[in-house]
Amino acid sequence: MNRFGHTPVMVEEVIRFMRCGREGFYIDVTAGGGGHARAILDASSPSGRLFGIDRDPDAVKAAREALSRFGDRARIERGAFSEIGSIAGRFEVPCANGMLADLGVSSHQIEEVSRGFAFMKDGPLDMRMDPELGVSAADVVRDAGEEELSQMIFELGEERYARKIARGIAAERIRRPIMTTKALADVIARSVPAGARHGRIHPATRTFQALRIRVNDELGELGKFLEDGPPLLCSGGRLVVISYHSLEDRLVKTSFRELEKKGGFKVVTKKIVTPGEEEIETNPRARSAKLRVLEKE
Repeated sequence: MNRFGHTPVMVEEVIRFMRCGREGFYIDVTAGGGGHARAILDASSPSGRLFGIDRDPDAVKAAREALSRFGDRARIERGAFSEIGSIAGRFEVPCANGMLADLGVSSHQIEEVSRGFAFMKDGPLDMRMDPELGVSAADVVRDAGEEELSQMIFELGEERYARKIARGIAAERIRRPIMTTKALADVIARSVPAGARHGRIHPATRTFQALRIRVNDELGELGKFLEDGPPLLCSGGRLVVISYHSLEDRLVKTSFRELEKKGGFKVVTKKIVTPGEEEIETNPRARSAKLRVLEKE
């Protein structure tokens, strides 16, 4: 685990599918704490190069520190992966032999109470991956109508009790503002049927996922990246995407198939690649990871 507090997922699979080589150039659009980037640079030693971006300033700082030993072989800049097309132009980034997008929320973001991504510890209801974004989770919970909340929780969280939860939130915020992760989690737990409060996952899990996706426009960002990222590959270059829930994976799968159908690209992974049992045992958060690969012809 690196200093950013995040264990990279399926590192061996990423390196294998990227076919890292000593003359290669690679782009990591979700640099995080630099875990995958470090492995890519090690695998492409001594002269492979990497350009990385992340929209979280904490991640950018951590990645720069983690990759400092590689000198000018690594460059990390701040930016959203949806902007990779303009970023590549601005920094005169050459075509890539490999590109990685790991869509997971980092352990650092989850465990940093002030970021408001999780409900196991009480913190401000924030959830912004980029702290400079204008709208927080608390803003959405305060301002969205009951029907809008219900639709969001159902579609983005795939939550069967979306209407009950939205009704509970709407009633609670009349009494008092919902400003913390624990306050929201408690409202959700009270809103679902008693039998749903003690299941395999906490009853607030899917609603928190929906809020995080909404606040960060994760599906919109991903869709834009899947349009602008693949053209930046060199001939024979590969894009590796690791997703963590069905909405992301469905979008990646559909986009890859459409690109293959139009011509110029081929889907390398006809079936999703998932972590092995040993990795899941040592890193339980890898359990839901799904990896897909696209190659530019």
